[in-house]
Amino acid sequence: MRTNMKFTKTKTKKKTFAAGALLVAAVLTLSACGTGDDSTTSVAEVSDTGPQQAATVLDQPFTKPDLVLTDTNGKTYDLRKETEGKPTLIYFGYTNCPDVCPLTMNNLAVAKKEVAKKVSKSELANLRLVFVTTDPERDTPAELGKWLKGIDSEIVGLTGDFDKIQAGARTLGISINPPTKDKNGKTVSEHGTQVIAFSPKTDGGYVLYGEDATVQDYEKDLPKLLKGEKP
Repeated sequence: MRTNMKFTKTKTKKKTFAAGALLVAAVLTLSACGTGDDSTTSVAEVSDTGPQQAATVLDQPFTKPDLVLTDTNGKTYDLRKETEGKPTLIYFGYTNCPDVCPLTMNNLAVAKKEVAKKVSKSELANLRLVFVTTDPERDTPAELGKWLKGIDSEIVGLTGDFDKIQAGARTLGISINPPTKDKNGKTVSEHGTQVIAFSPKTDGGYVLYGEDATVQDYEKDLPKLLKGEKP
């Protein structure tokens, strides 16, 4: 898996940001999935304050994006309304991505399956995994539904107006560029590769995961995220 630009490498270290969400917004950069070009930009320093974990706990949670889009059934989906009071993990990506996006969503789906063996059905029933496309022109409701069915049919897939999606992602400090053609003529979508977890208690986005987060990381943290606790 290779990328153009990455969030400052953190590997598996738990971090807290002194300036909370505002600082996080400054350090989330773009990743062009599958372009085969590596570079790293260090924007801000963060401090390690605890045992090694994949989660970055924010001291100032993000507000959930005010996004009203279209789900895989072609119906209107109000993100805030539909996920209110529910543990929610949101990721922005696209179905034609050859590496980061399918890996991230598969990691979440597998972790969810494993956690189902450890928590009650009622707890897990409230979990919302949300995939918002960064390539809405190609990712129609039907295409999203077909792609997500191969991962986990319960994942909420959303598409709609690109400008609206871009603005919503920006409120989480995640940058998205309009899809472009690479040197080989393939359409690529540059986008931040972070997963943001929202608390069922406050609906605030209080935990961030980078693209290095594994199935085991999510599996370990999900029982706490389901309750709105810090991982």
